[in-house]
Amino acid sequence: MNIGILGLGLIGGSLGLDLRSHGHYVFGVSRQESTCTKAIALGSVDEASVNMNLLTAVEVVFICTPIGLIIPTIEQLITHLPANVVITDVGSVKTPIVKAISPLWTNFIGGHPMAGTAESGIEAAQRHLFVDRPYVLTPTATTPPEAISTVEKIVKQLGSKLYYCPPENHDRAVSWISHLPVMVSAALITACLGESDPEVLQLAKKLASSGFRDTSRVGGGNPELGMMMAQYNQQEVLRSLHQYRHDLDELIHLIEQENWTGLEAKLKLTQSSRPEFVEDC
Repeated sequence: MNIGILGLGLIGGSLGLDLRSHGHYVFGVSRQESTCTKAIALGSVDEASVNMNLLTAVEVVFICTPIGLIIPTIEQLITHLPANVVITDVGSVKTPIVKAISPLWTNFIGGHPMAGTAESGIEAAQRHLFVDRPYVLTPTATTPPEAISTVEKIVKQLGSKLYYCPPENHDRAVSWISHLPVMVSAALITACLGESDPEVLQLAKKLASSGFRDTSRVGGGNPELGMMMAQYNQQEVLRSLHQYRHDLDELIHLIEQENWTGLEAKLKLTQSSRPEFVEDC
C-alpha cells in the first residue's frame, strides 16, 4: 500500500519505519528539506518532499504534525488528494479535530497512538514504538466502514492495542491519564523551585532521585505539547485539575487534623487502585 506521512518527527518517523518493515511504500512530507533528507537516510520513508503534491498517489495519509497544525494542514492537503484517500491523524486531542475535518473530508477518521518518548524530531524515531501500546480510533456515525477498516488493518500491523470511542470520551479520558499528569508534574517542579532558602533548594536538587524523576518527567517535557493539550482540551483539562485540587485539599485537611488513620486509608486506596491503570505495577 502507498502510505503518506505528513510531519516527520518522532511519531511520523517511527510510524514510517514500521510501515516500511511491513512492505508499505511510504511517502513523507515535512516543512524542512533537511528533515526530508534525514528521514530517507534513516529509513523512515522511501521518498520525501516539502511539497504536498508528493502525496497525490497515496491511499492513506497519516497527519503527524503538532496539534495546532493538524486542521490547517488537512485543509491545505485535501486540495491535492483524490476523494477516495483515507486521512487519519495522531493528535492527542480529538473533538475539535474531528468536528472540523469530518464535514470537509468523508474518508477521515481521528486517531491517537498512546506512545512516545521524551525526545522529539526525526532523529528520535525508533522501530516498534507502537507495539503493545493503546491506539485509539474515534470514528463518527458518518465515517465510512471502509475507511475504518483500512486504518484498523494498519494499526494492527503496528502491534498496537486498538480501541474505539467517541472523540468526546477520548478527550475526557486522556485529560485524566495524560494531560492532567503534565500539569501536575509541572506544578511539582514549580513548587520545588519556590523554596526560599537557596541552600535547601540546592540540597533538594542534589538529593532528587527516582521518586522525583518519575513524578516530574512529563512536566519536564515538550512545553509546546503541554500548552496545546491545555488549549485544545481546555474544558476537560480544567475539569480534571479542579478535581485534583479537591483531592489535594482533602490530603491537606487530613494532615492538618493529624488524621493518620484517614490518611493511611487514602493511601491504601491509591495503592490498590494504581494497578487498574498501570499494568506493570
